[in-house]
Amino acid sequence: MAKRTRQIIKIDEEKCNGCGLCVSACHEGALRIADGKAKLVSETYCDGLGACLGDCPQGAITIETREAEDFNETEAMAHVAAAPQAAHSHAGHDHGGFACPSAKTIDRTHEAPKARAAVAEAVPSELRQWPVKLYLVNPRASYFQNADLLVAADCVPFVYGGTHADFIRGKTLVTGCPKFDDTELYLSKLTDILSSNVIKSITVLQMEVPCCSGMLRIAQMATAASGKDVPIEVVTISLDGLVKSQVTM
Repeated sequence: MAKRTRQIIKIDEEKCNGCGLCVSACHEGALRIADGKAKLVSETYCDGLGACLGDCPQGAITIETREAEDFNETEAMAHVAAAPQAAHSHAGHDHGGFACPSAKTIDRTHEAPKARAAVAEAVPSELRQWPVKLYLVNPRASYFQNADLLVAADCVPFVYGGTHADFIRGKTLVTGCPKFDDTELYLSKLTDILSSNVIKSITVLQMEVPCCSGMLRIAQMATAASGKDVPIEVVTISLDGLVKSQVTM
């Protein structure tokens, strides 16, 4: 398979203690524990977004740019589907397979709908601009100037009911999905937005699933590439629709 220069994880085996937390965090199954150390199973399974970084207590995993085989999502998902049985066959190293929380099935259809307000009024939208998809926005649009920027994962507004009032209000919104969309385009667009405008703050609104952490990494990389010192707040929403954490980086 042809190689190209791209981002991919790098493991410092001197720091790695073989705890296996990164294995569970990697939703493509790109990591395994062998001889007491984390190993990259295949370059084609690693998307380079670094969902495993924050789960390594030793700081043994970083992202580097080098020649590597392209990420192949089809192969990775086939590997994930086959991995749980293989994972359980390794005595003493059961890290729960490579099951991805983003594929977790939650069914609440049997629950009674939550009570609604007696007054049948539409909830007002706090959206102040259009379009919102990173694919479509013009980085030099006037609404980005002097803006508080909200970078939101596509799924969040469907999970967290108060998204408009709690997070969109007063902000300029861009949305995307780091798992299914072109993250290099996202990085280019965000870098252009930051370079071309005065951005007062960035709020990254993401789901708790590992793949969603790519939104924060893209925002951090774009900030660094633009040379701007912009504070970043990351808000993580749980699968139950609650604010799980809210941290300023």
